Amino acid sequence: MDTQIILVYCLCDDLLKAMNHREDPQCQLSDAEVMTLAVVAALYFAGNYALACRFLGTHGYLRPLSRSRFCRRLNRIQRYFGLLFSWLAQTWKALNLKQTYVVDTFPIPVCDNIRIPRCQLYQAAAYRGYLPSKRRYFYGLKVHLLISATGAPIEFFLTPASDSDTRGLLQFDFDLPQGAVVVADKAYNVYWFEDMLAEAGIALKPLRKQNSKRTFAPWVRYWQACVRKRIETAGSLLERLLPKSIHATTAAGFELKVALFILACSLHLLPLP
Repeated sequence: MDTQIILVYCLCDDLLKAMNHREDPQCQLSDAEVMTLAVVAALYFAGNYALACRFLGTHGYLRPLSRSRFCRRLNRIQRYFGLLFSWLAQTWKALNLKQTYVVDTFPIPVCDNIRIPRCQLYQAAAYRGYLPSKRRYFYGLKVHLLISATGAPIEFFLTPASDSDTRGLLQFDFDLPQGAVVVADKAYNVYWFEDMLAEAGIALKPLRKQNSKRTFAPWVRYWQACVRKRIETAGSLLERLLPKSIHATTAAGFELKVALFILACSLHLLPLP
């Protein structure tokens, strides 16, 4: 745990220095320490900033900071978390020699269904989604996630729960090298989009439906089933980090915490000395 905390701080500090980030000289806590506190909260304390601050302050990692001041400073530097995620994604793509990727969605409930009328973060029918695998509705967001063959997050974004997987597929950047193969489930069968990606040198190979006009050989279907297990492993890691309910007072704060959990999944895969 100590090694990973130090590693997270070094990454955050190197990123801010590379971006020529300037801080107020009167600040007693650097922005790299603020970023480290937020990431450690996602890694070990289910997103609870207060517990993470208390732990790091007690063990001498940093000086304690009030909750209100921490939230203000976190909001000012939240864009650097996206840069850190992109930095790690480039590393995972370089290490992915097989050039195999998997895409899928994961539900992020905001509250239980019985509490929907009292939900203050989101109040629209667009945030009511359905999980076919569990045969139940949920209220919240969807995480559209692209991972490498080793389970490392490469790209993600959030949409309302009612958005279909097909609509989410069209929003991916697919900033992948030529020759990359993307495996998906049956919901991603969009033939014209497959043809467009093929022109860019990227092969989209979703699981085919029974009435599909483009079928795959049996060995390809078996390979797809094996590769699809990687996204399930990544989903299990994300579920293990996520608490039963994510505490947030604003929608932006809720989405930032979700992004921090996905960033924590990426940092969790870094080899420790």
